Amino acid sequence: MTDEAKRKFLVSYLIPAAVVEEWKKTDPETRQAAEQKVMQEWHQWSQDHASITLSTEAGGKTKRVTSSGISDTNNDIMVLSFVEAESLQAAAQIFENHPHLQIMQASIEVMEVKQMGGRLG
Repeated sequence: MTDEAKRKFLVSYLIPAAVVEEWKKTDPETRQAAEQKVMQEWHQWSQDHASITLSTEAGGKTKRVTSSGISDTNNDIMVLSFVEAESLQAAAQIFENHPHLQIMQASIEVMEVKQMGGRLG
């Protein structure tokens, strides 16, 4: 596939905030072993897919901005990535067996990034 045929997709790795809070209560040794396993597999997955991954960023504290002002909030987003693929279906299929899905109630959402007037990139 040529670079011109590739499209950009935003990938959101999600875990319900309530699940994260429960996970923090897990026995530290059990939690550490499970997290280490997933991270090793995630690292390998990332290496295997480096040619299509544009960037991956971990989430942090979140602020909600509304017409009423700015407030602290929580959401289910853990990590964001940008990938390139031929289509939305092709991009989604890349993540079918991603290690993130080993985490209870975890999901991955893939959405095409489209330019809105200004310049992207």
